[in-house]
Amino acid sequence: ELAERLGTTRQRISRRMDKLERNGVVIKYTVIPNFEKLGYLHAILGITLKAGVDLDEIVEKLKGIEEIKVIEKAIGAHNIVVHVVTQSDMKKMQGIINAISKEIPGIEHMDITFITEVCKLEVF
Repeated sequence: ELAERLGTTRQRISRRMDKLERNGVVIKYTVIPNFEKLGYLHAILGITLKAGVDLDEIVEKLKGIEEIKVIEKAIGAHNIVVHVVTQSDMKKMQGIINAISKEIPGIEHMDITFITEVCKLEVF
């Protein structure tokens, strides 16, 4: 379909995609799930750390939490933004958020936003 839309061959698209993958430009292919229909909750945590906290150390700790699906370093109101996905159970989500709060030393502030619908997600 991509080759047809771009007016080129499948082989050319395949070679280009392979090159983008090898060079790390395309890291992963994914889908955009409807979490509500799947019976899941999706929350975004904006975490602000106290000055002097080792950001890389915190990221490594967060990688070990199964329900965290995205970890992003940030500049602005928050140092780290994480996406948490779990079964549609508010008590379970609360437990995960509490565990993150206890696991991560030096949290100054954490904002929690529950995602109700992904309306658009484009990288470019």
